[in-house]
Amino acid sequence: MIMNKSSINHYFHSLFDIQEEVVGKITETFSHFELKANEVLLRKDEVSTRTFFLEKGYVRSFILNEDNEEITTNIYAAPCFVNDFLSFFRQQPAKETYQTITACSFWETGLENVQHNFHNIPEFREFSRLLFVLNYYGIHDRLIEMASQKASTRYFNLMKKHPDIFQHVPLKVIASYLGIKDSSLSRIRRDINKM
Repeated sequence: MIMNKSSINHYFHSLFDIQEEVVGKITETFSHFELKANEVLLRKDEVSTRTFFLEKGYVRSFILNEDNEEITTNIYAAPCFVNDFLSFFRQQPAKETYQTITACSFWETGLENVQHNFHNIPEFREFSRLLFVLNYYGIHDRLIEMASQKASTRYFNLMKKHPDIFQHVPLKVIASYLGIKDSSLSRIRRDINKM
């Protein structure tokens, strides 16, 4: 069965001006798969051999702290690429676990295909650079927010940027992502409701 790659094609077009046939070449070897909620996409200490485009659904990355508690490091909302890029490109063990939050639909391709595209398709090099800049910007922004903002401000910012997350992601995961306990998130939400 041939799957429709319109979502991944649209994602490429949304980031920069690229011809349809070039996107077709880039995504030619991408294959489709689905996972149910709470399934592991990539486990900590595994080497990532595939890169994933999240077509539908929500994924989180997390680590275990010294108390063996799960700390959510990122929440991915479709459409976007999801991977431990250092693990993928340097073929070293991943430092986080990537797990679906909801049922998810993905497109995947291997390192060999990515390297081939990178060396043979100039537009893919441009796309890759842009993707790395956007990822760096997101991580840098989050680092500054975590260091400089109160939990309630971080909560408001997340509500403003991604209101959909609150409809699909458990509050426990959101609290962890915001760097607070469930009880603190409940208090913030109560205080907001009183306003």
